[in-house]
Amino acid sequence: MNRGNESWLGSIKRGFRRSCPRCGAGGMFRGYLSVSVKCQRCGLDFETIRSDDIPPYFTVLIVGHLLVPVLLLVEQRSAPPVNLMLAIFLPLTLALTLLLLPFVKGAVMGAIWMSKQPA
Repeated sequence: MNRGNESWLGSIKRGFRRSCPRCGAGGMFRGYLSVSVKCQRCGLDFETIRSDDIPPYFTVLIVGHLLVPVLLLVEQRSAPPVNLMLAIFLPLTLALTLLLLPFVKGAVMGAIWMSKQPA
């Protein structure tokens, strides 16, 4: 596909929606993090777009930047017991991480696909 018609941001957005970074058709994933073999519409081979360890790293970075300021603010304002803080923030951290991970993986795959396109 001609890179002149594509944009980095568009490819990343389509990937974040867990859609094909080239055509935008759904179905890039066949499971939670399992990548489909290829796009059903345009035939893009998803298995060659290897994101490896980057999505978990970015997910932890995002979740940390969202929750640590909230955690510090709550601690500073009301100083709740440590057990209460753990009971709230550990499940929240886990849930937010698991929720964001597939979307971040799709966005990373979109960026990787775009970076492999000829100039």
